[in-house]
Amino acid sequence: MPASVILSNLSLSTPDGRSLLSSIDLTFAAERTGLVGRNGVGKTTLLASISGEHLPQSGRVLVNGSIGLLRQDVQLPAGASVADLFGVRPALELLRRAERGDASADDIASIDWTLEGRLETALAHLGFDPSPDTELSCLSGGQITRVRLAALVFAGPDFLLLDEPTNNLDHDGRKAVIDLLAAWRGGAIVVSHDRNLLDAMDAIVELTSLGATRYGGNWSRFREQRAVELAAVRHDLAHAERRLSEIDGKAQQAVEKKARKDSGGRKKRAKGDMPRILAGARKDRSEDSGGRNAQVAERQRAEALHAVDVARRRVEILQPLSVKLPATGLPAGREVLWLDGVSVGYRPEQPVLRDLSFAVVGPERIALVGPNGSGKTTLLKLIAGELPPLSGTVRVRTNFALFDQMVGLLDPALTILGNFQLLNPQAGANECHAALARFMFRADAALQIAGSLSGGQMFRAGLACVLGGASPPSLLILDEPTNHLDIESIEAVEAGLRAYDGALLVVSHDETFLQAIGMTRRIDLAAEVRHTDGGVA
Repeated sequence: MPASVILSNLSLSTPDGRSLLSSIDLTFAAERTGLVGRNGVGKTTLLASISGEHLPQSGRVLVNGSIGLLRQDVQLPAGASVADLFGVRPALELLRRAERGDASADDIASIDWTLEGRLETALAHLGFDPSPDTELSCLSGGQITRVRLAALVFAGPDFLLLDEPTNNLDHDGRKAVIDLLAAWRGGAIVVSHDRNLLDAMDAIVELTSLGATRYGGNWSRFREQRAVELAAVRHDLAHAERRLSEIDGKAQQAVEKKARKDSGGRKKRAKGDMPRILAGARKDRSEDSGGRNAQVAERQRAEALHAVDVARRRVEILQPLSVKLPATGLPAGREVLWLDGVSVGYRPEQPVLRDLSFAVVGPERIALVGPNGSGKTTLLKLIAGELPPLSGTVRVRTNFALFDQMVGLLDPALTILGNFQLLNPQAGANECHAALARFMFRADAALQIAGSLSGGQMFRAGLACVLGGASPPSLLILDEPTNHLDIESIEAVEAGLRAYDGALLVVSHDETFLQAIGMTRRIDLAAEVRHTDGGVA
């Protein structure tokens, strides 16, 4: 039987019982499928259900074939090596004993003499070839991700389940993942916000609060289809709202007409122009007719309200989010940042970066690029004052905000509103709520505890608290801002940053993001700066 994953009437919930997805019917064949949707909708939980790690609330998951799962975050045991991730340490040790002449005849009969060659081939698929004995603690996060992917390919499952496989990967690592999937002949279900990776998919499945919808084609094709859907749903909403308005108008006219008629009847009865029996019969007929008309009108209004509600919910799902940033008024010729002959690192004898010089003037948009380990995050810490230079001069001439990957500028114990008030103490209550609403934190959403937010929500809350005030900083320093955002939020942030009139200094491996926010200059740390082997970005 061909490899497949079949979901039948599947419903999923969180461990605390909150419903995520209901009545999902999907079939995944031996093709590459991108799984997309807003943060918190249930993408990771769905992968866990397919792999058997999460029990569905109801429904069935049928898997024909073997599964290989790449999780977003894993705890690696102390001392674990590359060979441990591949699950081949005992077999590798046996092979080496045989090569030294220390193996018994029984051992030799069970040795896999092709093991080392297959390990090298699997690692080469991801463009990274450490020794199998290399301890994982010596590797960067991106390098470990590559090794974990290589281990999945080595195991040869029928289906790959990949949860954000390009997070923390540099440009070469991302390309290696795309190339790997292009050559993959089994099935693959990929949760990702990497639009370049999603453009390599055969199909896209979107998860929303209304369920799951499958679209044939890659991400670009999906966006085209979504745009058509949005136009159609907007048309449906306008029609439904007109229909509701017409029904309300006719109901009001009927009420007014009946009131005039009833008033005329009362006047006739008062004058005695109509026999009492006839007047009573007409009154009864009028009441019966009025009751039936009211029932019909109420049913029509309920149907119209339902149509409006359905259309509005579809528009809310399909309508792109938006983020509006206030003006900073940064002059074009003002010096923002100046570095002269800077060396920086964590040990004086082994700098991560040496002799770095550059300046930022006016509202420039500069991308700091380079492979994993080239010192990008270290440089941001230097500029933010979190790390002193070993030598050279650093001048920051304007107010700034650093958004690290954990959005450390927010107090996790406070609400979003509390964080805004802490960072903008002069803002009044109405100003606070209005500013947060511009970043989609309306009413009770502003009362969420920061520490309970998803990564995407946390980053958006940080933007709201820093940029929503009356005097936003003239320099934004962003460290991998798209890593924890869903695509809807990424595009909202892109739109906001395009309109931002301050200076930007951005570390990102997301080339689509860099192009979308209009970067004006790139500083390639690998090309322009001399490094030591001991630096960690």
